Amino acid sequence: MASNSADAPRLPPLAQDARDALSAAVPANESFSYDRAYTILAEEEDLSQPAADDILERLLLRGHLYEVDGELRLTERAQASE
Repeated sequence: MASNSADAPRLPPLAQDARDALSAAVPANESFSYDRAYTILAEEEDLSQPAADDILERLLLRGHLYEVDGELRLTERAQASE
């Protein structure tokens, strides 16, 4: 069986939905605060802050988000997945 090591494991459906909600709400190449992410995820996915924290951590660990100076950004991978 051939595998492509460049392909990351698929995100769980809730994380995919959260990534899609962030991608739709935040313009490409724009940074956003954790508070804005919490607001987007609460409004679009009905997630509490602790649940949003878990999803954001998963997106960070899987390379769909990155953090610089306390601000979040979507990676090109996340934007291309729309």
